[in-house]
Amino acid sequence: MSDDDGIDPGLRRVAPLLRRVTPRTPEGYRRQVRLVNAVTSRRRTPGSTSRRVRGDVEETQRWTTRPDGTPLRLLVLRPVVPRTGVTGLLWLHGGGYAIGTPEQNRGLARRLVAATDCVVVLPDYRLSPQAPYPAALDDCYTALLWLRDNASELGVADDQLAVGGESAGGGLTLALTLLARDRGEVAVAFQLPLYPMVDDRPTGSSRDNDAPVWNTVMSREAWDLYLGPLRGGDVPAYAAPARAVDLRGLPPALTFVGDVEPFHDEVVDLVRRLEEAGVPVLHRVVPGAFHGFDLVAPTADVSRQARAFLLDGFRHLSATARAPQPG
Repeated sequence: MSDDDGIDPGLRRVAPLLRRVTPRTPEGYRRQVRLVNAVTSRRRTPGSTSRRVRGDVEETQRWTTRPDGTPLRLLVLRPVVPRTGVTGLLWLHGGGYAIGTPEQNRGLARRLVAATDCVVVLPDYRLSPQAPYPAALDDCYTALLWLRDNASELGVADDQLAVGGESAGGGLTLALTLLARDRGEVAVAFQLPLYPMVDDRPTGSSRDNDAPVWNTVMSREAWDLYLGPLRGGDVPAYAAPARAVDLRGLPPALTFVGDVEPFHDEVVDLVRRLEEAGVPVLHRVVPGAFHGFDLVAPTADVSRQARAFLLDGFRHLSATARAPQPG
């Protein structure tokens, strides 16, 4: 049996290429992080706005202010013809907490807006090489408060605020809903943490995993960067949500994960614990799927099915989940 025999046939044809670009050493991963960030970083003038229209979807660049007074950039996607009473979704990009920009999720955001008339807000949160935990989570919380405070202007129903993200963005999604629950300042109606990165400790599927796209070495190095001096010590649940003891009161969730990727076991365990805590969860394990399969192999049947599962679940939760704002 080859290393790829367990991979879904529709994904198997891209696996060799993906393996060639997937780092297998700590040095290789750190080098990839530096290269990607060098390529994707772009100096933007704080406060500058922009507007672009593609089909029936409008994208604008907005800004808000962090508690320390520094600017935080947001991309906002909404219908060209504004609607009212729609879901407002804060979407957090993936990238192991170390790389990524809001722009990488434009395609997903456009599909959600076009299909449901929702509003999607994509924050440009700080990355771990420059600012370890809790910088990214703090930025996401600031963006969530901005969404709450601007709901009326955006046509968003303030009892339909949702949070979602893929990979590290999924981990931030769960961390953010924990933080929102505990602070009691903003209510989240539902969450969409897709194959989330939530456990800094080894699991059965994260040990000795050499799957394409994301593997054991990359996970270990990414957690080192994100946790910084907390690594190996008393890691808070807001940094690694799998460590949360009490999951009661979290919003309904939707997730999926492949069964050959490092995060499989931590996601399956988290789903079980959420359900035991009384949190409704729509979930699916995708046989033969590696990490990020829906993004790197979008035309594969399993990727199409995963996107349909997400869209159907998003519609369902938008129609049924409500969380009135405090006060």
